[in-house]
Amino acid sequence: MNNAPLRKCIGCQEMKEKRELIRIVKPKEGEIFIDPTGKANGRGAYICKKGDCFEITKKKRQLEKSFKCSISPEIYSMIEESLE
Repeated sequence: MNNAPLRKCIGCQEMKEKRELIRIVKPKEGEIFIDPTGKANGRGAYICKKGDCFEITKKKRQLEKSFKCSISPEIYSMIEESLE
């Protein structure tokens, strides 16, 4: 039996194992960043490592909805670089 924690990709809306996804975090202080450890404090959103999920996320402004704030283009380019 597999007890790995599941999280939902904000792009494709599929439930996947946490380690298969990229976690983006917005701590209370505000600066949004990619969390490679998956343990940083703050509100987290998850995206599949596939490029098409990232495109959906960007097009539908899912990060803005998840974090309830505007997301700078630098954040999107930082996420895109981590996909490659």
